[in-house]
Amino acid sequence: MVSLASPTQWQQRAEKYLLAGNYIQAASLYEEAITREPEIKSYYWYLGLILLLQGQEVEAQTTWFMAIMSGESEEVEAWNIELVQILQTEAERREGLEEYAIAEKIRQNIKEFFPQDIHNLLRLLQLAIKLEIYTGENLQQLGIIKILQSEPIVEVNLELLLESLKIVVNYAPAHPSTIQFVEACLPYCKDNTQALLTTLLPVSLEIGYSQKQFSVAVQLCELYLTINPNNTEVIGHLASFYQNYGQYEKGIEIAKTFFSLVQDLSDKVFASRQILRGLMTAGGHWEESCSVHHSHGFLVKMLIEENPQELDVAKIARLFNANFFTPYIEDNPINSRNIQNLLMQFCQASIAKCEQESVNRYFQGNLARKKHIKNTKKLNIGYLSHCLRSHSVGWLARWLFQYHDREKFQINGYFINTNPVCDPLHEWYLTKVDKIYKSNEYLQLAEEIYQDEIDILIDLDSITLDTTCCIIALKPAPIQVTWLGWDASGIPAVDYFIADPYVLPDSAQEYYREKIWRLPQTYIGVDGFEVSVPTVRRDQLNIPDDAIVYFCGQRGFKRHPEITRLQLRIIKEVPNSYLLIKGISDEESLKIFFEELAEAESVDPARFRFMPIVFSESIHRANLSIADVVLDTYPYNGATTTLETLWMCIPMVTKVGEQFAARNSYTMMVNAGITEGIAWSDEEYVEWGIRLGKDETLRQQIAWKLKQSRKTSPLWNGKQFTREMENAYTQMWQKYIQD
Repeated sequence: MVSLASPTQWQQRAEKYLLAGNYIQAASLYEEAITREPEIKSYYWYLGLILLLQGQEVEAQTTWFMAIMSGESEEVEAWNIELVQILQTEAERREGLEEYAIAEKIRQNIKEFFPQDIHNLLRLLQLAIKLEIYTGENLQQLGIIKILQSEPIVEVNLELLLESLKIVVNYAPAHPSTIQFVEACLPYCKDNTQALLTTLLPVSLEIGYSQKQFSVAVQLCELYLTINPNNTEVIGHLASFYQNYGQYEKGIEIAKTFFSLVQDLSDKVFASRQILRGLMTAGGHWEESCSVHHSHGFLVKMLIEENPQELDVAKIARLFNANFFTPYIEDNPINSRNIQNLLMQFCQASIAKCEQESVNRYFQGNLARKKHIKNTKKLNIGYLSHCLRSHSVGWLARWLFQYHDREKFQINGYFINTNPVCDPLHEWYLTKVDKIYKSNEYLQLAEEIYQDEIDILIDLDSITLDTTCCIIALKPAPIQVTWLGWDASGIPAVDYFIADPYVLPDSAQEYYREKIWRLPQTYIGVDGFEVSVPTVRRDQLNIPDDAIVYFCGQRGFKRHPEITRLQLRIIKEVPNSYLLIKGISDEESLKIFFEELAEAESVDPARFRFMPIVFSESIHRANLSIADVVLDTYPYNGATTTLETLWMCIPMVTKVGEQFAARNSYTMMVNAGITEGIAWSDEEYVEWGIRLGKDETLRQQIAWKLKQSRKTSPLWNGKQFTREMENAYTQMWQKYIQD
């Protein structure tokens, strides 16, 4: 029997039973209380709640409605509010306990009483995502968008609204209702655009750069700009998203707008780089690209001289790849490496200033660890990259992972911006490392590398990703090495750059900050490539069976007009020859580019053919067999494409330069055992191209040599290459502990 003389004690007992999940005892107390004091409505509210928690939803609603039916309209309204407050409190408690299914059930019942309660609806939205029952239609079904769009606008907690927005955009960015939701939220953020920026921009960057959903990232940025049209941070990224989406002209236009809006010198450098990126990626804008590159160089030099001291990490990070396009435009490593080294020195010093505590701790910790190292220890090797997936670096690095000696080396993988669900090659890499760590945050990755006590950290990205550069600049590992991706970065925290006897001239150490570590034969070795059935035939491209097909397949920013002129001179001199063109760029710009050069060189544009893009690597390689001769680009050669050409036993012509990017094909051809097609001047390039086109016997001899090279060449021996890399690691380590 309930003692109504001590209500506090009774309430405490009831609450205790409820919190403990002893619903039978709690219900018994409330039923007795209703019998004694039927006029107190809160007893009904709690009894109904207990029935709901027991799964008796119909009984719960009956209990509430029977209590409500006896009141006048004003009383009913007050009782509804009182009931909902009790349900709200319990729903929040369950959410705190991560009992989302129970919380969702309670909130659905709140919705029955107040279907327009936007805050409850937003909580239901979040719960649907947490319970993984969200379909994208929930926004419409709950009526959230309609309520937000109503006039006058409803009162809503901005923090809750933005939290919901962030969760929805992250969970279902591509669903049409997501963009509608964002648009409906905009009027509520007009007086607090920074809060919306803080919510929307990180999501946009994740969607655009990591998930590659460029169209969604574009829409999100465009929507934000409707309420804050001159936000340069958003405009700068929007330029990239448009360029990545293939809308090159729009991307260039926005990059130029970005440049006009910013005043800070570091922002000017970044904006200039965004313009150059758009022009180069589109291809065909070479005159303007060279002009922008020239002025861009002045801006970079001004930045180095000015040496600003108050840059935040975001601004520093985007300066790391400011000179990315230089080797595509000119082959002048003495000058370009000097500027690159100075820029990287500035960037590293700036990062160190922002993250001084981490830098000092890593330095002191690694120094202290060095004193206790034993010569016989198993070396702990870390590989850091965003490219260990279906990417050129991913295809080439896999043999090193395949053949590593696990008795002597612990192998850790530090993966950035990777999505294993969609990428079998990335899944493969996950099976080839002893420890996996994934993050997009440079501080988290650096700390993990340091805590794992990595002895030698291998950077496979160089300046192709700012996150990697930030990590390397902090120097979490005592020895840091750059290999494979792009060229050496010039970051002072890098100790070694992996090369070979050919890919850099003997004098290169004079202008490289890193110590050049030359492997004895080749800086890359693979066992070969998977090849499927070709999908392209000559007749499909209207090419005669007896024609000579020259092939050049590179991205737009590798098609320098000077090397393209030489290619046109070759086909001009070889009767019945065609130039087959492939590469990601703006199709219209590319055609105009070739037509204008053809007119200047008196070549009939009818001799051009454009090969369709295929997204299967093995089919791409199979389709190379359509070519008789491959014509390499300069000043930036092919790398993966060169290896694939040689594996397919196709003769090629390359021009050798001074910089790393201009000597890739040279070292690969030499290591494959052929010198035919290696040119040291423009004249030789044209001569080799003509000779290979006219001399079928020579082509057959080269093809035979390349086929034989598969049996003996260091280029096609991944296991031997791995042993040479491991020897390099061991020697680096011995040198470190002995110094």
